[in-house]
Amino acid sequence: MTDRLLAALCVLFCSVAAWSAPVDEARLAALDQEPGSWLVHGRNPAETRESPLAGINTENVNRLGLAWYFEPGTKRGLEATPLMIDGVLYTTGTWSRVYALNARTGELLWTFDPQVPRAWGQKACCDVVNRGVAAWGDRVYVGTIDGRLIALNRETGEPVWETLTIDPERPYTITGAPRVVKGNVIIGNGGSEYGVRGYVSAYDAGTGALSWRFYTVPGNPDEPFENDAMAMAARTWSGDLWWEVGGGGTVWDSMAYDPALDLLYIGVGNGAPWNRHVRSPGGGDNLFLSSIVALRPGTGEYVWHYQTTPGDSWDYTATQHMILADILVGGVIRRVLMQAPKNGFFYVIDRATGELLSAEKYVEATWASHVDLESGRPVETDNADHRTEVKVTRPAPFGGHSWHPMAFSSQTGLVYIPAMENQAEYSTATAFKYLPGGHWNLAQGQTLMVPPMGEALIRGVLKRLMTGHLLAWDPSSQKEVWRVPHSSMWNGGVLVTAGGLVFQGSGDGHLYAYGARTGERLWQAPAGSGVVAPPITYELDGEQYVAVMAGWGGAAPLTFDMPGTAQGQPGRLLVFKLDATETLPPPLPAPALNQPPPRQGTEEMVQAGESLYAEHCGRCHGGALMNSAVVPDLRQLSVEKHAVFRNIVLDGIFQGTGMAGFADVLNADDADAIQAYVLSAANDQWEEAQLPGWWRAAKAWFLDLVAAVMAFFLG
Repeated sequence: MTDRLLAALCVLFCSVAAWSAPVDEARLAALDQEPGSWLVHGRNPAETRESPLAGINTENVNRLGLAWYFEPGTKRGLEATPLMIDGVLYTTGTWSRVYALNARTGELLWTFDPQVPRAWGQKACCDVVNRGVAAWGDRVYVGTIDGRLIALNRETGEPVWETLTIDPERPYTITGAPRVVKGNVIIGNGGSEYGVRGYVSAYDAGTGALSWRFYTVPGNPDEPFENDAMAMAARTWSGDLWWEVGGGGTVWDSMAYDPALDLLYIGVGNGAPWNRHVRSPGGGDNLFLSSIVALRPGTGEYVWHYQTTPGDSWDYTATQHMILADILVGGVIRRVLMQAPKNGFFYVIDRATGELLSAEKYVEATWASHVDLESGRPVETDNADHRTEVKVTRPAPFGGHSWHPMAFSSQTGLVYIPAMENQAEYSTATAFKYLPGGHWNLAQGQTLMVPPMGEALIRGVLKRLMTGHLLAWDPSSQKEVWRVPHSSMWNGGVLVTAGGLVFQGSGDGHLYAYGARTGERLWQAPAGSGVVAPPITYELDGEQYVAVMAGWGGAAPLTFDMPGTAQGQPGRLLVFKLDATETLPPPLPAPALNQPPPRQGTEEMVQAGESLYAEHCGRCHGGALMNSAVVPDLRQLSVEKHAVFRNIVLDGIFQGTGMAGFADVLNADDADAIQAYVLSAANDQWEEAQLPGWWRAAKAWFLDLVAAVMAFFLG
């Protein structure tokens, strides 16, 4: 028998034998004994995203090449962290679809489509994305954007059980990855922008039965509270609006688990409405908004909390990635939880007690001067009060760091953060009316803050005011060690390896590798589309692979168009290994510009349409009609679609593709005004394109110069 045949039989035998290996407590406890796997979301329950693999390292990373790629058939956001279990990659795509692929070859083994009603996409603030599956036993688990939790057979993809985790009458969504702790599948949800009450739930992994539920904000104070924690939280709220709208506090992303302490840590989101002056007019911290909460994973019992932004009024969630590690603090090794939430401060917290150990700004933050270590509270500046006037505040609602995962290296002691610098205008609505259903309820004076200037100037200013970088941060000294600037604000999550490498994808459509100690760029490869997801690495047959989902989308690309990004391209799962030579297809050409129908309506009608568009449409189709090609550019609507514009906007005739109707808040005159605004902008775009090329180039150069000056003064 030849050596090649023996090797093939060995691979087959090992694959079949491993296929039946369950993911359970014993296997997770021995995680370090199978360094080539990626069994849980953050690679380990501490969510460090640090791999012990060193086959790819600083000396040979320049030999890394594309081994294979898989196209799930979308041009929208791909945010998942794949799992690699027993030679199979499990990942998710848009509309909560699940894929299982041969991790060596990319062969599609099975796919599962939960058939999410496309109209539910209206309730998703930040694209119809999904961040991955969890595994337990012989199953994988996925949360769907319409609020279901589904168990799938790991070998076949067939559904085993399904349970609805939400009230379908409220605008809840699920985009985060589940976690499994002690046989319970833990899942949260999103929807605070629309008006819901946040909670996290645990379901029996075997049956799908509800094990426990922990609410993060109190409900109707006229009814009994669920537990002592809710009674305590209720004392920090005022008024009677918050519980009608829902209060917010959704647990839409980060969790971590410490087996030694038997503590599950959840990150809690923003309030509903956003604005605290409307949500809780008598003041109060509004627990547990923007908090880290420690729970007993077996029962959901509250243990402790730390609130990063008391009385949050800026969408400064604490749902960002949490990392558990043992580090030096004040000369003593401490068991800590680390987080860089949206508000701009990096927190180091004792994970046993919730005691704040340190907090320093990792990006510019103007809402608070510092965090007082004795009280654990931020010291707000005058900039924080936007009750009577507009305040330009840093960070913007996108945050200094959003959901994109960080990574921690035990070799360097550094945390690597996909950081952002940005700003936004905040103000208070003069009159707030709660709109139930799929509508934002922010209570901000302005829904989307778009400068009143031409498109080229907007792009130029945003390019300079909204920036991103990879930040290496020392959590012991709370200081920056190095940074690498990116061409856009919105970039991928991070992976660190024992090979001395940090991997991160970028909005410009590349995957990069950096030296973990220096930040030196050592390797790059085209990804085709902008990358927002975090990479993983795994090993099979003695070969190390690096995998990442590349697909441009999410909150920021929906909201505005960022120059220097790779958009409108097919999303892909990309897998690299040493000396591989596969190549990607050439990028798709930019779509041709179509001549729009003539302008219609008066200037007053156009202005009214602009205001209505900003309130109801801009969160998906982009501020000032500019997004990053995630959803259709309304300026390019065909004559046929303009002929049925009212039917689209009011009646939802395209709800099967995700465009729901707005007849509950708009009338025919409103729809006509929005159409007049769209046609005005479309004709402006067309007329600009007809100018001679040399004129457009000269104009662009001049406007970019003006934008640089404006950004200098605005920043």
